[in-house]
Amino acid sequence: MTIPPLQIGSLTASIPIVQGGMGVGISLSGLASAVANTGGIGVISGTQIGFGEADFYKNPLQANIRALRKEIRKAKEKSPKGIIGINFLTALQNYTEMVKTAVEEKIDIIFSGAGLPVDLPALVKGSQTKIVPIVSSPKAALVITKLWSRKYDYLPDAMVVEGPEAGGHLGFTKEQLQEKSSQTELATLLQKTKEVLVSFEVERKQRIPLIAAGGIFTGQDIRKYINLGAQGVQMGTRFIATEECDAPLSFKEQYLNLSPEKIVLIESPVGLPGRALYNSFTNKAQKEKIPVQRCLSCLKTCNPKQTPYCISEALIQAVQGNPTKGLLFAGSTACRMNKIIAVSELMRELIQSI
Repeated sequence: MTIPPLQIGSLTASIPIVQGGMGVGISLSGLASAVANTGGIGVISGTQIGFGEADFYKNPLQANIRALRKEIRKAKEKSPKGIIGINFLTALQNYTEMVKTAVEEKIDIIFSGAGLPVDLPALVKGSQTKIVPIVSSPKAALVITKLWSRKYDYLPDAMVVEGPEAGGHLGFTKEQLQEKSSQTELATLLQKTKEVLVSFEVERKQRIPLIAAGGIFTGQDIRKYINLGAQGVQMGTRFIATEECDAPLSFKEQYLNLSPEKIVLIESPVGLPGRALYNSFTNKAQKEKIPVQRCLSCLKTCNPKQTPYCISEALIQAVQGNPTKGLLFAGSTACRMNKIIAVSELMRELIQSI
């Protein structure tokens, strides 16, 4: 099968694979630039990106902004001709400041999920930065497209349709995830999202490329969703087991040779269910509330007195070499990984099997 490129506005990715943004500290400039250099779209995670800065706990916003600038510049230096994106949770308390910083650094694309990024067009106005919302339902796709069109005369440059098999925060209720209805399958969501966007595309004579995400693991999976009408796919978990992934080796090794029951659903302070690896932390979090020791005021939706645990601290613990004490997000296909390989080898393997 000839693989069509992924066109997002004026940007063309020769390989229609978007590497999903994974935080904290999993996809930074190292992974993003490696993917971009192969012809895909590399994505830095903006979630608590300044965790390694000396003043992070005293001045989290300034530490995050400083680190964000560093990582974007490093990624662009390592991949001067590649496409580099950034992923921001809409639920971030300092969402506006972080988006503006990324735009100042001339980031190519902003991907935004965990809520509807209602004012994102205003934040990129006058720039060349493309904006791509991440949705998990045709309703969300319709709402954000209608709002952007009416309020800003702007259609999404592309849209990620994320199904229930993804890792991290999921746009479904726990009941929906457990039921596994055909209505929430990625193929169905993709088709129905296409249908609700047609009228906008016709009226504006502008295509909204759809990027399928969630549980995609092989070249055959990529072919399936392209044949169903997607212009590209997003893959996150699969890139953890790569040499260029920015997480430490001890973190990556947690994902190798897993049994399916080691991947579980958990409650997240973001207000959405999440999919992660089962370990001592998730076992404890499923049974009791873990008190917040130091609040970073990172999420709009989080009340430190009521939250089940501090998600920032849990993710930071994991990436700092304490995987059994922290939270490790994972897609449903994580149990299929058995070795760590170079990004170039992974991309070659995926392309050859499409």
